[in-house]
Formats: sequence, structure tokens, C-alpha cells
Amino acid sequence: MSIDFRSDTVTKPTAAMREVMASAPLGDDVFAEDPSINDLENLAAGLFGMESAIFCPSGTMTNQVAIKCHTQPGDEVICDADAHIYQYEGGGIAFNAGCSVKLIQGNRGRITAAQVQASIQPDDVHRPVSRLVCLENTANRGGGSCYDFQEIQAIRQVCDSAGLSLHLDGARLFNAIIAHQKDDRWRMADGGNTPGAPSFINQQLKAYGSAFHSISICLSKGLGAPVGSLLLGNATFIRKARRVRKVFGGGMRQAGMLAAAGMYALEHHVERLAEDHFHAQLIAEALRKKDFIADLLPVETNIIIAEVRVPWTPALFVETMRQKGVLLFAFSPTRFRMVTHLDLNREMVDQTIDIIEKL
Repeated sequence: MSIDFRSDTVTKPTAAMREVMASAPLGDDVFAEDPSINDLENLAAGLFGMESAIFCPSGTMTNQVAIKCHTQPGDEVICDADAHIYQYEGGGIAFNAGCSVKLIQGNRGRITAAQVQASIQPDDVHRPVSRLVCLENTANRGGGSCYDFQEIQAIRQVCDSAGLSLHLDGARLFNAIIAHQKDDRWRMADGGNTPGAPSFINQQLKAYGSAFHSISICLSKGLGAPVGSLLLGNATFIRKARRVRKVFGGGMRQAGMLAAAGMYALEHHVERLAEDHFHAQLIAEALRKKDFIADLLPVETNIIIAEVRVPWTPALFVETMRQKGVLLFAFSPTRFRMVTHLDLNREMVDQTIDIIEKL
């Protein structure tokens, strides 16, 4: 059996999750009659202090629905050059929303308020209309890097001043929240609650809900659900999103079993993300000791991105590890990626480290 570090999307539902899936009450979600989906949407909206939510098959769909709802054809979307919405969603910004993109060269996938301000188009008929800013937290191509929440607040102020909307691709947002539990600024904002306590996590969720006009969260990555993402916003926005989801072919019928898995993930798999982060740190420490590793992005959450030296290539490293029973991903011509997740225990991590140490 292989040890699979290719992505946190490869997780399988746990036995307990399968049990709640099997017993989930069902209905027709297009008629808003699936009680399990309704419960999931209400739970997620409540967690973030937002008015409403909609369940979709994928994070790409929630992002694309959000972009379509926030914009008109001919508008422009501002994002980092490495953003998932630009790199990995099939040109959907142009195809689905008819928008152009203003790319910012950020720091490991993160952009600043100053960069956003400088990227807003002037009121000129020759130029597209700046309409939407999209952030990604954590940033996949940045090695799971996390935003400083104060920078997010500064970006929101720029958006408000310019009349722009702000969307969060929060596919791995819960990883960022768990990673920042030891941040003193969060503890002070929370009134000194103990890091790791549910009230502390809930305080962060509410803060994110107030900072963005819309948020997409993925249930099928580190949280371990088999399928699904949620888009959150105010009631008017989500009503529009429900229509766009239908146009995109995302209307589901008796999908309550999937929603039940998402409910279980939100209730049981958030705080355990710290274990994935710890495993990633252990593997990163082993990689740093190898001469063939030229560079390693800072490991903040569950993603490890490393650059290899010649004569090694990412393809060679991936194949070498595959032959030893470890799966990972060639991320670029010079880098590979490893992602820790729910289905990797400490024994598997230690076995992987032992293989790396012997290379």
C-alpha cells in the first residue's frame, strides 16, 4: 500500500463519517428540500457569522460562482499570479464571467493592500473596470502560506474605498486558522482565550466572515469529506449564487449524504489539522538535511514545496520515491510538492522520513 502525499484531496471518509453518511435524511436540494444540505449550509453560515451559504460539488465551482456573481463581462479581477482561480480553474474567469485578470506578483501567493491599491484601474473607457479582489488562504503555490489577518483587513479597506468586492478562496482556510492559534494578536482579540479552544477558533471564523463579501471553503481536503465545498455570503448574494450554480450544472438532488460528511468534517476534523502541520514539519526537517534540496519554502501548514539540485529533478525524485512506496507530485520543472492529511499517521510519516534519510 502506497503512502500518498500527492494532495489532501486523496483522503477517504473515516468509518464514523461513513456512518453518518449512511443515515443522513435526504430530499431534493434544487427544491431546497434536502434537510442535511440545509443543516450544513446553516451550520457553515453560522460559524462565519454570515447570512447564508450554498453547497457545491467543488471549490472550483464555488470560486467561479462567486466571481460570476460579483462581476459583469468586461470587468477585471485582481489576484496573485499564483492564485488557484487563475492557475488551476481552466480559464474559468474568462469563460464563465467574461472578465480579464490583473495579476500581482505577491509573496508566496499573498498580496498586500498597497499592491491592490496600485492595481485598481483608473476610470478610463480604454481600460476594464476593476470590480473584484480575490485572496487565497492558505496559498497552495506558496507552500501553504498564511495571510496576516491585519493585511486582509487593510485590503478590505482598500476595496471599500474603491467600491470593489473581496472574495476569499478559503479552500484550506481552516489550516490557516489552526496555524495561527498561537498568534498573540489573535489571543488579545479573543480576550485571552486559550489557543485551541473552540471559542477561539469561532472568533477567528467570525472575523473572516466580517472581512470578506464572500468566502469559499472546501470540505474535501484536510477536513476529509469525500466531496463538496461551500460558498458563503449575504442572503442576496447566495440567492444569486443559487441561480448561477444551476446554470453551471451544479444543482444536486438527494446529496444529503455528502452534506452529512461535510457536517461531520466541520464538527470533528478542524482541530486535528494541527497534526497534519506537525507531520509536515517533521518531513521538512528531514528534507532540509539533504544536499540535493536546494530550497524549501517555509512550512506553515500542511504543504511542503522543495526545489532540487542537479543531477536530481523533480521527476526523478518522484519516481524514486514511488518505487519505494511513497507518492508525491512534481510541482514544476524544479520543485516537488508533498501534502500531509488525515489518512497519514505518524508511522507513515516516520517511514517516509527514513526513506528520505537514506537517499
